[in-house]
Amino acid sequence: MSKTTKKRLGHNVAFGLVLAGLRRQRRMSQDDLSEAANFDRTTISLLERGLRSPTLDTVICLCHALDISYSQLAVLIEAKLEELHAQEEPHPR
Repeated sequence: MSKTTKKRLGHNVAFGLVLAGLRRQRRMSQDDLSEAANFDRTTISLLERGLRSPTLDTVICLCHALDISYSQLAVLIEAKLEELHAQEEPHPR
């Protein structure tokens, strides 16, 4: 995978990591979240692994199921993206 593709897809990975973290904080299984958001468990799994890009409708449903505002979720995703990008940057020797 090219560096450009990795960067472009980083937002899906960041979203997935945040989603999984929020789910675990709420002591929910993927099955619990899928029921609360009315999705298949496989969809939750794909989102958490960064293999699927969520639609706005999906994000809103997940926000309701996790009892978090869209803006709070966006802040968490931005912070995770910054963290991931910092890890990718080469460190000077």
